[in-house]
Amino acid sequence: MSEDNYISAFLDDAVTIIRKIDQGQIKKMSEILQDVRKNGGRLFILGVGGGAGHASHAVNDFRKIAGIESYAPTDNVSELTARVNDDGWETVFESWLKGSRLNAMDCIFVFSVGGGNSEKNVSVNLVNAMKYAKKTGAKVIGVVGRDGGYTAKVADACVIIPTVNEKTVTPQTEAFQAVVWHLIVSSPAMQKFEMKWESMK
Repeated sequence: MSEDNYISAFLDDAVTIIRKIDQGQIKKMSEILQDVRKNGGRLFILGVGGGAGHASHAVNDFRKIAGIESYAPTDNVSELTARVNDDGWETVFESWLKGSRLNAMDCIFVFSVGGGNSEKNVSVNLVNAMKYAKKTGAKVIGVVGRDGGYTAKVADACVIIPTVNEKTVTPQTEAFQAVVWHLIVSSPAMQKFEMKWESMK
């Protein structure tokens, strides 16, 4: 496939994904987050790889635009690597959430392509974090690219990015994770503070 054809196909697939996304799940996620803010809960955003980068960016947006107290464990490299070194990668998020006294007023937000799968030993740290969240009564939400992963099975609300092309599941999922969280923080129900460029006259 030529570069021109790939560009055209990728963007055509993105249009198809937009048309297929479950808007009801986006609304449900927004309602959960509104309740978290209303009840004084906190938002913990979890991801690895590209999801970790998204988590850092999304923390800024949910704090600065939506006014929700938000954190990403991967932002603190010293604590993250100390926990990995001492206790292991599989429990790193679970132990971080325990240290933060996760409770029923809080919510964890997962950015993951597969959503975690203990049997296949993929993103087990996310699976363990979600299991712990469920024990505490915290809400679990996520944006993932597969309906067979742990996130899609246990989340209170989960946007599954439709698979249009098996060869571009990861880039399309990660691209649309950003679309979904930006949609939520900028929505009339969630946006608490004006954004810089939209406020300039």
